[in-house]
Amino acid sequence: MAPVIRARGLSYQHATRPDPAFSGVDLDVERGERILITGDSGSGKSTLLAVIAKLIDDSEDGSRAGTLDVDGTVGMVLQDPEAQTILSRVGDDVAFGAENLGVPRDEIWPRVERALDAVGLDVALDHRTAHLSGGQKQRLALAGVIAMGADILILDEPTANLDPRGRDEVIAAVDRVCQLTGATLIVVEHRPKHWAHVVDSYYRLDQTGLSRISADELPDAPELPPAKRVPAGVPSAGATQEVLTRFGPPRTMRAPEGYSTVITGENGSGKTTLVQVLAGLTPPERGQVEYSETIRQGLTAPSIKWSSKDLANRIGYVFQEPEHQFVTATVREEMALSGAPQEHIDDLLHRLRLEHLVNANPFTLSGGEKRRLSVATALVNAPQLLILDEPTFGQDDRTFVELVGLIRELTEQGVTVISITHDEAFIASLGDHIVRIVAGGDR
Repeated sequence: MAPVIRARGLSYQHATRPDPAFSGVDLDVERGERILITGDSGSGKSTLLAVIAKLIDDSEDGSRAGTLDVDGTVGMVLQDPEAQTILSRVGDDVAFGAENLGVPRDEIWPRVERALDAVGLDVALDHRTAHLSGGQKQRLALAGVIAMGADILILDEPTANLDPRGRDEVIAAVDRVCQLTGATLIVVEHRPKHWAHVVDSYYRLDQTGLSRISADELPDAPELPPAKRVPAGVPSAGATQEVLTRFGPPRTMRAPEGYSTVITGENGSGKTTLVQVLAGLTPPERGQVEYSETIRQGLTAPSIKWSSKDLANRIGYVFQEPEHQFVTATVREEMALSGAPQEHIDDLLHRLRLEHLVNANPFTLSGGEKRRLSVATALVNAPQLLILDEPTFGQDDRTFVELVGLIRELTEQGVTVISITHDEAFIASLGDHIVRIVAGGDR
C-alpha cells in the first residue's frame, strides 16, 4: 500500500529569507501511522506542516522544491487556538469547515455532534466560544477538522500554552480521535514525553533534513538552577489590592522587588487580565494597583494614565500572542523603534539568537523566534518591571535555558520579573515567589 504522505527532497524558502526554512526532507507516512516531529526553534517544523497541509506553496511569499504526494483530506490545528476560533457559538464553529467544503446540510450537524463527542467537549452547541478555556478551544479546533472529514490530522504544538490538565485533555482527545477514526497523525512538539503513549515514531528536523530517531534520543526537560528564596521584608515592586477584572473574583497579589514572580493556574482563570492591569494596559473594574518608587520614578497618576513613553520606560510587557507587538516590516526596524543604542540592540539580538534574522519580516518567523523577538522588544528599553505572558512558548531546550538565564540575570540586576507560565521546569527555576490563580480565588 502506498504511503498516505510521501516527500522526496522537499524544501521551502520564504521570499524574504536568504536560506530555506527547511530542506532535503524525505518522509513516508503510512495510513493510520502516528508520528511526532521535534527539532530546534526555527528549524522549519511549522513551515513543513503548513506545506504538507497545502496552506503554503509556490507564490510571491515563497517557493517549494522537491516532490510531495498527499493522499487524503488534511486538517491542521495551529499553535494558537484563538487563530482557529472563528464563530461565536461552538456548534457553528465546528460546522464552519464542513460548510465551506460543501457537505450536505443534513449531514453537517450529525458530524458536528460526533466530532464534539470524539474530542470530549461536552458543551451545548450554542455555548459561547469566548467562554471556553485554552484546552477547550484546542479541542474545538480538533472537532472542526474531524467534522470536515479529515483523515490526516496535523497538530502544531497543540499543548504549548495549556495548563497540565488542559494538556492531558487535548492529548487524550487526540488519542481517542485516532482510535475512533483511524486517522493519520503528525504532531510537532518540543516536549514529546507527554505523547509517548500516543505516537508510534519520532523524527527530528534540522538543517540536514528530517531523520528518524528513537525514544532514547528525545530531549529531556532541561536542568536548571533552583529558584531563589525571597527573604522576609522585601518590598513589592508592584501589587494589586482587591483588583477586579473581567474574569474571576477580586485578586490581591504582590511581586517582590528584584525577584522573579511566577503566576500559574488553569487556563481561563484570569491570569492575563490581572497582569494587564498591573502592566498599566487596562484599567481595573475595582481595586487598587500599587508600585514602588523604583517603578514610578516620580509619577503619581495611576499607570493606566501614564504616557506610552513613560509606561514603556518603566514596565515592559510581552503579550501571549507575539504578533500583537509587531508593527514594522523587519526585525531590525522592530528593534530600532525603541530608540535604544545600537550596541544594546545588537547584544539582545545576539543573546536571543536573532541576529541572522534582522532583515526578516517578524510575521514570517517561527513561533519560538516570534516569542524571542517580543521579549527583545520589551527588554530593549531596560524597564524596571518586566511582565511576560508564556515567555517560553515554542522554545527548544537550548533557547529555553537561554531565556531562563536571561531572566535570572535581570533579577540579579535588580529588575522585577513577573511571568505567567504552566511550565514546571520554568516554575522550579524562576518561581522565587509563586502566585496560583484559580477560578474561585488565588492563593
